[in-house]
Amino acid sequence: MSALSDQLLVVAIFAYLLAMICHAVEAGFGTRRTAAATLPDRELAAVAAAGTGGGPTQPAPGSDLTGPAIYKTTGTGSERTGWAGVGLAGWFAAGATVLGALFHLACLVTRGVAAERLPWGNMYEYMLAITFVGVAAWLVMVYRRPSLRPLGLFVALVMVALLGMAGLVFYTPITPLVPALESYWYAIHVSTIMASSGLLLLGSIPAAMFLLRSGYEQGRRRFPYLLAKRVPAAASLERLTFGLHAIGFPIFTFAVIAGAIWAEHAWSRPWAWDPKETWAFISWVIYAGYLHARATPSVRRTTVTWIAILGFLTMLMNLIGVNYFFESLHSYA
Repeated sequence: MSALSDQLLVVAIFAYLLAMICHAVEAGFGTRRTAAATLPDRELAAVAAAGTGGGPTQPAPGSDLTGPAIYKTTGTGSERTGWAGVGLAGWFAAGATVLGALFHLACLVTRGVAAERLPWGNMYEYMLAITFVGVAAWLVMVYRRPSLRPLGLFVALVMVALLGMAGLVFYTPITPLVPALESYWYAIHVSTIMASSGLLLLGSIPAAMFLLRSGYEQGRRRFPYLLAKRVPAAASLERLTFGLHAIGFPIFTFAVIAGAIWAEHAWSRPWAWDPKETWAFISWVIYAGYLHARATPSVRRTTVTWIAILGFLTMLMNLIGVNYFFESLHSYA
């Protein structure tokens, strides 16, 4: 089972890689209709007017559209009405992502069967778990909102990078849990911190793309803003970023509290400023600051989003950096 899990990881990485390539093909050779789904309302209005006799209006700079738009529009951007306009590359990308997620799940399950425990007892398994939470949440989101599909390129890129890092750098043979982890709090604390980390990982992708897309909508046409040419409108990306953080932050808060309770049972103190605890607290403060800034009208959305990006960088520091640069009671692997 352990060997099968390792092989399934390789298959999952290749499936995500195929999804990334198909998304790139769709982005590079997509139809005009695909591009229309990512334009803000003012560009769609110009295109629609040109196609319906509304006058000789011109598409916005950087737009390659000449025909009428056939998409439902809202006050902040456009939304595709469904999956009807998806091309062949788009369907291959969606199918490869689903296959990758299934192999990813099978990799986790077989690892757990081989270890005879929940498969997040070390850094390698934990990274497998949080990436699966992220891709599963992504599949649910894109099923409900097909307009988000262009983000799939960046989701697949992150999956390939993190799973490749897990397999090449953090791989750990199966070993029994250390005595400190043999508790029912292992399932409660680690599963919730894993779920919240996966959601916050996923939330960092639209956050980064919002910063690029907002620059693109302001007329910036140089790299890296061109990467956001075909993603959804900036306002939609910003709302998506907030929604994922609004769900992930309470789960993260509960996970930190559960960890303190477990520490009281295991080490006879709820908090000792261990490096993992310290960086978890730093992340919590930054994400709380993000939600507070998001609720403050005077704070610009770009500033708010940078706070979210900073929060995710501290999460990465806690996940990877602490295990390499600090002595910690949490460094079991």
